[in-house]
Amino acid sequence: MADPALDAFFAALWADYERVAPRVAALRGALEARGERVVNDHVAFRTFAGAPLGIAALEPHLLALGYHRFEPYAFEDKHLDAWAYLHDAPGAPRVFLSELRRGALSPAAERVIDGLLAQVDPARVARADVLWAGPLWEPVPFAVYEALAAESEYAGWLAALGLRANHFTVSVNHLATLPTLDALLAAVEAAGAVISEAGGRVKGGPAARLEQASTRADRAPVAFADGEREIPTCYYEFARRYPDADGALYQGFVPASASRLFESTHRHAPGGRP
Repeated sequence: MADPALDAFFAALWADYERVAPRVAALRGALEARGERVVNDHVAFRTFAGAPLGIAALEPHLLALGYHRFEPYAFEDKHLDAWAYLHDAPGAPRVFLSELRRGALSPAAERVIDGLLAQVDPARVARADVLWAGPLWEPVPFAVYEALAAESEYAGWLAALGLRANHFTVSVNHLATLPTLDALLAAVEAAGAVISEAGGRVKGGPAARLEQASTRADRAPVAFADGEREIPTCYYEFARRYPDADGALYQGFVPASASRLFESTHRHAPGGRP
């Protein structure tokens, strides 16, 4: 990228990401051992809509790094809104920022989320490192996490894990020895990963101009109010982009595919162990 601020930003995100998803470093290492240069297509973040943590509060950190809004997206079945962000620097990863419509959940769930947000210090949100800060509230009881996740897996995940990169994404377009997504997935499985089957092993394709897949979310101990529990944390995604009508690589995202990729962090996602 040759931009020190961007390099430092993504290095900090990756350090936090591999701490809560320790297997991703081994997967990247397995690709690099083949001689591959692993390029990040995009990262994604989750947040709660509205003050003090919605997209409007977090977006300024991306804009300060030189990103600009590209396209909005809505996921009605998951009660989410999102924006994709692009940077003009060659090789800069795309960023995807989504937020949960709190009012779409039950009054009980909304009260829990409002209680979490009431603990957030706006001064902390104003710092760029909030994007890898984790929870900005006291740990919730495990039963509260499960109750939230029963209504919205996204809400449960966010209550437990807070703000951090939800996934990094290997750009298949930049791989030399694994030119297809199927070949990459075979190599990833050989390295010990489990591929998410939510919505099918591969989502999208040439007609959609974007082909995606992901691992099942890693599992790691997370602190709850009543002790540590192992839960799904973050996953590794893989994306191959195809040209637009003008011959340039497609820059956006496909909502139907992205909706199923969100399910890579579900507690009981299809494929692999629960």
